[in-house]
Amino acid sequence: MRIDIITLFPGTVDAPLGESIVGRARQRGVVEIAVHNLRDFAEGRHQVTDEPPFGGGGGMILKPEPLAAAIGAVRRAGARVILLDPAGRRFTQAVAGELARLPHVILVCGRYEGVDERVRQHLVDEELSIGDYVLSGGEVAALVVTEAVTRLLPGALGDEAAAERDSFARGLLEHPHYTRPEIFRDWPVPPVLLSGDHARIARWRRLMSLWRTWQRRPDLLETADLSPEEQKWVDAFNQGQAPSNLIA
Repeated sequence: MRIDIITLFPGTVDAPLGESIVGRARQRGVVEIAVHNLRDFAEGRHQVTDEPPFGGGGGMILKPEPLAAAIGAVRRAGARVILLDPAGRRFTQAVAGELARLPHVILVCGRYEGVDERVRQHLVDEELSIGDYVLSGGEVAALVVTEAVTRLLPGALGDEAAAERDSFARGLLEHPHYTRPEIFRDWPVPPVLLSGDHARIARWRRLMSLWRTWQRRPDLLETADLSPEEQKWVDAFNQGQAPSNLIA
């Protein structure tokens, strides 16, 4: 897969893309990522990329010409051009899965008061938002999208099944995790995790994933694909029962 990122501030994304899972995936050839400075596509001696808005008002707007030139220079057949913008579709794990199946994604980072509307209407395929808050630009959002997509690519993670166990992979939050020591400050690890009974451990983890989701993000349960046993557990939570009463 290839990901191109178009930004006025390439230094804000270059360093993180060389670290951790994304950095290793790039080294192994799992994903090809290129960062492009929008200013390189602006004409004139001063390489102007933004102008005040027609009609007045504060702030600056990214001009259409350099954005069109940048997108045109990197776009390949089958590419999806995405503008990172707070007005876009909410970015979720499901959307990350959609993008991970594409051969080429171009992420366009907005800045200042936004981009010329003609870019939005004619030059991008869709807009994505990572949340209902304001950032100075789309660079952080581009990093979020890039990491979420990259970790879903075959070969990106050491454990190929790890992505399937992550929070939101099944529409639920992930279960709690514990490691050594077995007792820390009089706080013990749940005995089931030390039992060696893998079937019992798996069942406990499913139960605790549901419990955590029910406590913290009950809205996710409205669309989660639950087994009959899992639905019984949720019904029990709604009736006031705790997980300790539901599993041996």
